[in-house]
Amino acid sequence: MTRIGFIGLGNMGGPMAANLARAGHAVQVFDLVPESLERAIKAGCIVAGDAREAVTGCDLAISMLPAGEHVRGLWLSGGQDLLGALPAGALVIDCSTIDVASARAVGAAAKARGIRFLDAPVSGGVAGAAAGTLTFIVGGESSDFEAAKPVLACMGQNLFHAGALGAGQIAKMCNNMLLAIHMAGTAEALALGVKEGLDPGVLSTIMGKSSGNNWSLERYNPWPGVMENAPASRGYEGGFMTRLMVKDLGLAMALAEHAHSAVPMGALARNLFNLHAAKGQGAKDFSSILELYRDNTDPG
Repeated sequence: MTRIGFIGLGNMGGPMAANLARAGHAVQVFDLVPESLERAIKAGCIVAGDAREAVTGCDLAISMLPAGEHVRGLWLSGGQDLLGALPAGALVIDCSTIDVASARAVGAAAKARGIRFLDAPVSGGVAGAAAGTLTFIVGGESSDFEAAKPVLACMGQNLFHAGALGAGQIAKMCNNMLLAIHMAGTAEALALGVKEGLDPGVLSTIMGKSSGNNWSLERYNPWPGVMENAPASRGYEGGFMTRLMVKDLGLAMALAEHAHSAVPMGALARNLFNLHAAKGQGAKDFSSILELYRDNTDPG
């Protein structure tokens, strides 16, 4: 059993912490949302009074936060400076999806204090977090990655060492840019077929067995009622929010600018999701991009 401090119990962090507790670890958690703490208690976690208390006595700490500013504010001096609450040799795993500079800044500060640090953003969505089937995309020292594997395996099935510190974030940005592109394309294709009289379920099956198949179509279908467990079939609630996809696409665009890399399809996807969020849909799952392609006369 490992004593683990866990900060951030949102749609992803909450199920991840619960899976660690189910695996027999002592998980000390903190979040600013009372309802998230109540769910954590039911899952067998130990609720701390604040973030510092959550990591006290822990040799391993995990954070799952919305953006780089939150990660810096949590771990660095000038913010809550949680690094100062950890013993030398402790391992910090940040599972947030953030900018590369923030990941490297926290990692450098941790190293200066004798603390190990990994950036380990995840893929797999809320369903994957609940089922413990996430993909972890890890940047940092290979020895630290090996040390983290037993804990990461309690939350995910696919563990990848992408490279040096920050590499996890780079790989995640590339992945999410591609995800946004094929989700928008899937929604566009389904909307076209339905407008011409096709059943969305039948069309999804056809494309799923043809060259147009992709993860969004096969595992996360954006058309309501086609896939029972997809967010589209529960009002686009409880998934990966559109505003977070907009954030991730912004990170990808900044990365592309830094690399002098042309990303025309990524830029178009960002514009589409940004437009959707601007229409008041930022809190809905990103698969609700389908609604941009539908009008009130569409069936389904």
